[in-house]
Amino acid sequence: MADLKISALHKSYGGVHAVRGIDLEIPAGEFTVLVGQSGCGKSTLLRTIAGLEDIGSGSIEIAGEVVNHLPPRERDIAMVFQNYALYPYMTVYDNIAFGLRARKTPKAEVETKVQAAAKMLGIHRLLDRHPRQLSGGQLQRVAIGRAIVRNARLYLFDEPLSNLDAQLRDEMRGEIKRLHQDLRKTMIYVTHDQIEAMTMADRIVLMRDGRIEQQGAPLDLYERPATRYVAGFLGSPAMNFVDAQLVALGDGLALRLTDGTLLALPRERNDRYAALAGAAAARSLTLGVRPEHIGRAHDAGARPGFSSYAATIAIVQPTGSRTYGTFALGGTQAVAELHAHDIPKPGEAVRLAIDMNRALLIDPDTGSVL
Repeated sequence: MADLKISALHKSYGGVHAVRGIDLEIPAGEFTVLVGQSGCGKSTLLRTIAGLEDIGSGSIEIAGEVVNHLPPRERDIAMVFQNYALYPYMTVYDNIAFGLRARKTPKAEVETKVQAAAKMLGIHRLLDRHPRQLSGGQLQRVAIGRAIVRNARLYLFDEPLSNLDAQLRDEMRGEIKRLHQDLRKTMIYVTHDQIEAMTMADRIVLMRDGRIEQQGAPLDLYERPATRYVAGFLGSPAMNFVDAQLVALGDGLALRLTDGTLLALPRERNDRYAALAGAAAARSLTLGVRPEHIGRAHDAGARPGFSSYAATIAIVQPTGSRTYGTFALGGTQAVAELHAHDIPKPGEAVRLAIDMNRALLIDPDTGSVL
């Protein structure tokens, strides 16, 4: 187990600047997830850590040792790839044992470590089989087993679940998280799937265009995003974004939507946004509100900080426990997360309650959350 420190790291491919000045410190024992859209630089960053790609400038330190010029074998890193990278002519046992044997590990130690890893991963009854006889989930477990038999300083995962179906991905997410809890090793995991990032990470590093957009604990990024990009990337369905103007309303503030609707802001947020409203002119902003913060308004009375909105549900998407309803909010298509039987069919007129306590105000020019 070791810590990792990356300083001012740059990596280019010809004219493409794939990684742009990354500074990142990962403490020993942490499960860090690098997440972002395709092409954001997350896999390139992982490959530079592994030594599979040369860096342009900057430094990579593992346990205080600069490893810039060390080949992969000398960095003491174990890696799990997207395509499993198993030897088809070897048995499961031999695939798991391969790295140990290459390092001249004593036979008895190989036996002990392979058996222990196979039991931990639930593949101890498959050791005599070949890869062609295994399912996708079993193949991934073998690839993980091959990595964990080594007492490596870092464990790297490059989108290891992307080839699996949805049910297997759910199962393997839990397996990898349990594995980290058991081993307490430093693990760095790359994915484009924000659900994987949210459910597995101790810390999320969200990348965009070769840079770190924001990093922190999953719920910190989800509840306190620094930018519109972060707010929109995390969450499914995605956050709703609506054009609005910040205006005075009595002795408080409100957001005026393009259809003229006024959504009052909670009074405790007046001081925070008073300077934005200005003396007279309205300030153009973007309202961000998550689907789970829009629900059916009931007759029990308005709750503090909630605004009522009359809507017609255009699309109904039941998921079993919840129903997603699509409607027009200030002329923009938005989604509300409702109880399973709140909306029986499309075309129904309803009154929704929007939790303005949880709403974000975003500068439309910079994308920063205000």
